[in-house]
Amino acid sequence: MSRRGFKDLIAWQKAKDLAVKIYRITGNGALSKDFGMRDQLCRSAVSIASNLAEGDERDTDKDAVRFFFIAKGSLAELRTQLLICCEVRLLNQSDYEHFEADCATLAKIIGSLIKFRQKAGRDGRRESSRDREQA
Repeated sequence: MSRRGFKDLIAWQKAKDLAVKIYRITGNGALSKDFGMRDQLCRSAVSIASNLAEGDERDTDKDAVRFFFIAKGSLAELRTQLLICCEVRLLNQSDYEHFEADCATLAKIIGSLIKFRQKAGRDGRRESSRDREQA
């Protein structure tokens, strides 16, 4: 199997897809007019995928894990912003629930990736990122 780097990470793929969905939903309706919130949502979403990519490209497991935690923090920011958007009616309940489900799934995947990479670092081995996520 060929290694494409961070693009092989399931977490990165889901985070990138989430960012694309966020960009699409913020381009329409009330969210398209609230420039501050739109910008925050997009920045948080892009930060998740970007930090997963950067972490996966780092040379040490310790360094990678640090970036994966940053990605998880950006995901928490996004979840908070989406809830606020729903509560102030910039986002309908159905869209919010869909995004929240995607975010919850992604949080679990990132959490598993972190645990695996931490264990790999303690064991002194470095495996493919795809193997780490599926542990």
